[in-house]
Amino acid sequence: MAKVIITSSLKEEVFKRFQASSEDILLKMKSLESQPHKGKALGHVAEIVIKELKYGKFRFYFITDGRILKFGTEDELASLLIKFIRMSEKKDQEKTIEKIRGALKSMGFDGF
Repeated sequence: MAKVIITSSLKEEVFKRFQASSEDILLKMKSLESQPHKGKALGHVAEIVIKELKYGKFRFYFITDGRILKFGTEDELASLLIKFIRMSEKKDQEKTIEKIRGALKSMGFDGF
């Protein structure tokens, strides 16, 4: 079972913006623990993959180790770390992805 981490700033934004449906969104994010292959791949920086989950017109972005996700054994998938870092509306998708890429290039996975 993979481990899902949601940054505190993203949690606050989800609770503020979605209020009543925030629990549904967080459960959808946590569902990646049992199904780590979910989500659409948007790009990568080195071996870190940037993926998204959709909820209505919103996108929730997360990063993970692409090598383990693609080639990992059951045991390796169980130790996989999935980190949700940002959200955006569809119209801001490209700008948000570029910000994530820039941060990954300068700080790496631990920068988030």
